[in-house]
Amino acid sequence: MEYSLRAPVSENDLSLLRAGDVVRLSGELYTARDAAHARFGELLSRGEALPIPKGAVVYYAGPCPAAPGEVIGPCGPTTSKRMDRFTPALIDYGIRQFIGKGARSSAVNEAMRGRAVHFAATGGAGMLYASRITACELVAFGDLGAEAVYRLNVQDFPVIVSFDLAGTDLYGRITP
Repeated sequence: MEYSLRAPVSENDLSLLRAGDVVRLSGELYTARDAAHARFGELLSRGEALPIPKGAVVYYAGPCPAAPGEVIGPCGPTTSKRMDRFTPALIDYGIRQFIGKGARSSAVNEAMRGRAVHFAATGGAGMLYASRITACELVAFGDLGAEAVYRLNVQDFPVIVSFDLAGTDLYGRITP
């Protein structure tokens, strides 16, 4: 199936999605890569709130600087597995939607089952994704540069459901 949905995606709409569905997201995403996730982990270990709202969509990306007159530079996905050690804690915190590249670990898949969805974004398509970003604002950890947390407003941002609430893993289905 194909869907055009508002990000963050509602719980009801998340329940309709199946691995392999194509989704075009419009709304808000928050970037966070390795260094930002390490800081998320520190905040959560101290019982502090994250600088992103519960229910947000986390996009594993580090935007490149914008050229003059542009909203953002290339902004393609990074490998999701690199954030796996932090993902269960983020799910416990209330993050239910993740966008990245590649399969997740079995431990993360188990943590996501019934609670969170993973969307796959196409590697090497940073300019395509940048063309779907209408606004970019620094939210937290500015000292991290491209690995800081940014709020992105997106329009028709193309992703594929790679892990659904039922626990179906698109990567698991295509593994030999």
